[in-house]
Amino acid sequence: MCPRALLLTGRPGVGKTTLLRQALAQARIPAGGFYTQEVRAGSVRIGFDLVTLDGQQVPLARAGLASPYRVGRYGVDREALERVGVMAVRRALATATVVVVDEIGRMELCSPAFIQVVEDALAQGAPLLGTVMQKPHPFADRVKSAPGVRVLEVLPTNREEVRAEALRWLESLPLARPVQEQAITA
Repeated sequence: MCPRALLLTGRPGVGKTTLLRQALAQARIPAGGFYTQEVRAGSVRIGFDLVTLDGQQVPLARAGLASPYRVGRYGVDREALERVGVMAVRRALATATVVVVDEIGRMELCSPAFIQVVEDALAQGAPLLGTVMQKPHPFADRVKSAPGVRVLEVLPTNREEVRAEALRWLESLPLARPVQEQAITA
């Protein structure tokens, strides 16, 4: 049986988000949700942005941001996460598309609304493609061990195999029709 959720895990910087985005681009199936991307000033990482699959982009975390929610040197903008990221996942759930959540990580877990929308996605059985922190965390560990969830570890030596496995999973979903075919039949 095909798992209802496929989560990529691994060390920071190993390429989880890149693999997720590559598999989505190749599968060309309806998807909604968000991914995160580093923000750099020259060679220095200064934060992370949240980017929805429909094109919205907001700061998620910045070095020096005054916020009660902190992960290392980064202040987390929980309001932006909830207003843009959580809402993007809710829209994906409402439209029966693949739900993309990158990442179930320490920054995102500052938000009870984010935790709730991930729980909602799992409870509804929506196809979920995401990334999840590798380090132990009560909520992330519960998600990783939930029924119907498959976790793939991304290593520098297996990136191509994991990308291919994610693509196979996406293409095996019942709704996996190429986007251009949907436009023709609609």
